[in-house]
Amino acid sequence: MNRKQKHMLALISILALTFGIVPNVNAMHIMEGYLPGGYCIAWGVLCIPFLAAGFLSIRKTLNEHRNLITLLAMSGAFVFVISSLKIPSVTGSCSHMTGTGLGAILFGPSAVSILGLIVLVFQAILLAHGGLTTIGANTFSMAIAGPFLTYAIYKLCQKCKLNKRISVFLAATLGDLFTYCITAVQMAIAHHTDTTITGAMGKFLMVFAPTQIPLAIIEGILTVLIVIGLETYAKPELRAIGFLKEGK
Repeated sequence: MNRKQKHMLALISILALTFGIVPNVNAMHIMEGYLPGGYCIAWGVLCIPFLAAGFLSIRKTLNEHRNLITLLAMSGAFVFVISSLKIPSVTGSCSHMTGTGLGAILFGPSAVSILGLIVLVFQAILLAHGGLTTIGANTFSMAIAGPFLTYAIYKLCQKCKLNKRISVFLAATLGDLFTYCITAVQMAIAHHTDTTITGAMGKFLMVFAPTQIPLAIIEGILTVLIVIGLETYAKPELRAIGFLKEGK
């Protein structure tokens, strides 16, 4: 193991120790059985084309640059550990960081749909965080909607010639918040018996806001710190995916 690989391993270990030890709370993405069966199926079907695109994207990336598998795995591990930090927010769901912004910025949003699905399956089975019946809804909000907005904002910031670290911060922060906007929509559609869908969505967003806004800001800062670390120890890999230009 060379020096660069040792530094990368140390960075991953620090992240795991920092974020992997989480309090035991009874909260989930959208818990098992909280959505009617028809909604579970509909959200799952909606995810299929994104997952197919993600599989092709990852295969293409690894076929062209096999050495990127470590960086891709690290992006997935980051999603797993950071999204395991959960704070109870409202019955049937919780507030937590998503971690998907890093992978969306580095590999594109399609690839993150696969990483997010894998993380959600493992969390549902091993941590009782989320559910298998609601895996489609959780995948769409955390692994598809959030990453696509993150990627769009990052590219927009690049076109506006903003500082790269500011661009990463804005993209990761707003992508996290958008994930919870979609979650609020999903829950409002399924549970709005005493009000309109818009009214129910507003109530869910009001409950999420006090915890989710600070968490989104923290995620943006953490994502910037990870990028700084990668720029120090993984320059060849970042150049291979086009994040860094040659000579920089």
